[in-house]
Parts: sequence; structure tokens; C-alpha cells
Amino acid sequence: MAWLMSTIYDRFMQASEEACLGAWRAELLAELQGDVLEVGAGTGVNLPYYPPSVSRLVLAEPDADMAKKLAARLADRARHHEPQSGRISTSIAEVEALPFGDASFDAVVATLLLCSVKTPDRALAEILRVLRPGGSFVFLEHVGAKPHTGRRRWQGRIEPVWKHVAGGCHLTRDTGEVIARAGFELDHVKEESMRRALPFLRPTIRGIGTKPKR
Repeated sequence: MAWLMSTIYDRFMQASEEACLGAWRAELLAELQGDVLEVGAGTGVNLPYYPPSVSRLVLAEPDADMAKKLAARLADRARHHEPQSGRISTSIAEVEALPFGDASFDAVVATLLLCSVKTPDRALAEILRVLRPGGSFVFLEHVGAKPHTGRRRWQGRIEPVWKHVAGGCHLTRDTGEVIARAGFELDHVKEESMRRALPFLRPTIRGIGTKPKR
């Protein structure tokens, strides 16, 4: 069903992008600089928010249907001479097996991704590996609701079908806990409801993790 998600994704998320996600993306990406890798870049929704201080941007998207949408967006930006269009490259790499050397990037960005990867711990280990010491992991994820709540129970009921139609997306994944145990130094982590989203998608976390310099 990946083709379906790539077709409807931007339209499906538009209301939430306008209500909150766009502002959250802008806030999270504003201070990035140097060499940046975005994993699970999807259709390229984050592109307008990268600042000029990003000197190299690698967009990794393994899904062929999403990658087509991403390529079209990049081509459109190039035609309109958008900033950074000449400093962007793409990769079909999956986050669990990144084809980049250790300590290759100043920052890694993942937005609305970790709900759908097969092995989140492996994905985060790879992100940590390719980051330079002191580098930043920028994340924005929808997560499972608080345990023993009505919303969490509904997420559990819906999840088997939702995973099938939404590219393997897990509604009950406690992504915040997975990030916390991955080895990052976490700062300014926020929990907030994604406005104008379906009720079972609303719980989110966002923030920045730093790779220790030691």
C-alpha cells in the first residue's frame, strides 16, 4: 500500500501542517548547519525549512513511490532556483543500514519516521554512528498515547489495520523511550497534541538529541 501513501500523504497531512507541524519543523531545523542527513525524507516536506547555513543536505528515502514525489519536488525547486538546490543529493538508503561512514554528518533529521521502521533500536544506532561527536539528532514523531488511557486502547485496536494501509506505521510505539535509551543527550523534548489530526495520531514528541563528545 506504499503507493497509496505516497499519493495521498501531502493532502492527508495538510491540515496538521498548517495548524502546527509547519511551525514545529521550522523551529526544529532553524539552527542546523554544515552537513545534514535527513532519513525517511518522504515527499520532501522539510525542504522549505532548512536554513542557508546547511552546506550539504542528503535526503535518504528508500521507498520508490515516495522517492518519485521527492524527485519531482526537487526538480521544481531547481527550476525556480530555490536556495540550496545545488547542494542537495538523494539516497535510497534505509535508516537501519546507512551507507555512510562513521561521523559523517553534523546533524541527522527524522520526522514522522520512527513509527514505521522495522527495528527502531537499529535505526537509532545507525543515526548515532553517522553523527559526528557533538552532532544533533532532530526528531518529530507521533507516538503511543499514555498507557492505560482510552486513546491508547483505541490505538491498539486500530493498529493492525493501520499498519497495513499506512506503510507499517505503529500507533502504539513508545518512540520517546527508544530514543532515550539510544545514547543521545536529550534536550528540550516536548510532548504536544498534533492539531487537526485523526485522534489516534495526535500524541507527539519532538526535540533534539546530541551525540556525546566523549
